[in-house]
Amino acid sequence: MSNERSLAIAVDDLSKKYGDQVALSHATFHVPLGTICGFVGPNGSGKTTTIRMLLGLISSSGGTAKILGESIAHPEKYLPRVGAMIEGPAFYPALTGKENLNVLATLGGYPLDRVDQLLHKVGLGDRGDSKYKTYSLGMKQRLGIAAALLPNPQLLILDEPTNGLDPAGIHEIRELLRSLAQDGITVFVSSHLLSEIEMISEYLVMLRDGKVIFFGKTTDLLERQRPTLVVKPEKEDDLERLRQLSEKLGHRATVSNGQLHIDAEGNWSAPFNRAAFESGITLSSIAVVLPTLEETFFEMTSNQSGGQQ
Repeated sequence: MSNERSLAIAVDDLSKKYGDQVALSHATFHVPLGTICGFVGPNGSGKTTTIRMLLGLISSSGGTAKILGESIAHPEKYLPRVGAMIEGPAFYPALTGKENLNVLATLGGYPLDRVDQLLHKVGLGDRGDSKYKTYSLGMKQRLGIAAALLPNPQLLILDEPTNGLDPAGIHEIRELLRSLAQDGITVFVSSHLLSEIEMISEYLVMLRDGKVIFFGKTTDLLERQRPTLVVKPEKEDDLERLRQLSEKLGHRATVSNGQLHIDAEGNWSAPFNRAAFESGITLSSIAVVLPTLEETFFEMTSNQSGGQQ
């Protein structure tokens, strides 16, 4: 286990049941301080339930967790240092972005001079005087993040901040989270958009059916998966012969979309190219393809396997 002082979140054997239904089962994962950690899994896998427990909104059915070194049994000890946005931000439609933040700052006892700083931080400096109801979905999400930053938190917890956004909006949120991490804020962000999480997360927690199937560095997860050689022969009629050749040489292969996908390391490309040539087959292309996070996740899910570090 990591040194507790170096952890923003430490979850150990945490569970949540609703009657006979298990929303989270014996989850264990640790999130280091100063990192962006992706919290991923399909909708219904237990992400929001976990976040609600971490924020003290619901109680656990078993196990323990600490936020910034304090037990979730006493959320009052750590919540002043945590910012959160769950299930979409709620604001007054008729007020401007700045007025909405002023209301929240006044209610929370935060300095009003932070409002303008945060509007600029989230890219709304020129729209702070526009009414909230005129904002695009991406702008609404960024205002929600600004509201979560009012306490000047050490830890920022965001539940599906890119949900429903177009690619441009997703890119804006991604760049914002990167800049917050550079400021030293630990960002714990849940999403079912695995490709987006892969692009920004140094650490990863993966949930499936209420169970943690992996936690650790994103690079460690990707390195577990073997790369694929994608081979295209000059003549498509040679695909089946190529597949048989690969199998004969000890590497499983499948034909898909006019290409052969071989389970092999990249350094096998030259020997296979030679073997194909010696068999009278000319290759038009051969490339090493590394699995994406999404492919890795679905492979782990379909195999019903996984692990923790």
